Amino acid sequence: MGLFTSINIAATGMAAERLRSDVISDNIANSSTTRTQEGGAFKRSSVVFTPVSDSNPQWNSPFTPSSLDNGPGKGVKVLEIVKDTSEGNFVYDPDHPHAIKSGPHAGYVEYPNVNIVNEMVDLISASRAYEANATVIDGAKDMFTAALDIGK
Repeated sequence: MGLFTSINIAATGMAAERLRSDVISDNIANSSTTRTQEGGAFKRSSVVFTPVSDSNPQWNSPFTPSSLDNGPGKGVKVLEIVKDTSEGNFVYDPDHPHAIKSGPHAGYVEYPNVNIVNEMVDLISASRAYEANATVIDGAKDMFTAALDIGK
């Protein structure tokens, strides 16, 4: 295990959480957008993470859980950003320029399927995860500094 492995792993987490915060911010900013360029109301997006695993680990520890077949891993990466295709809220407003003209929802306007409270909870979660990864980096730096001070 290299000297900077823990910093590299935490950095992947920070990058992934930053993107997650950006996607959540986009959801909040478009929480009242009734029309997009694709047509229809804005649809909520979410980020899917996947672990970065090492198929050829450089070291094995007797304390590594047996469930980690390929070693301890190398961090996290974004697999994809997916759209939530569920329907949004329908509000009856026949005078709205984006009101549905015909069909069972005639006179209704579809608003985005974004719940501000859930988005804020997700944003706090992403912020805390980012802070946790920053704390790991600070801890690693302190550990390296202490190791260098021993050599003096």
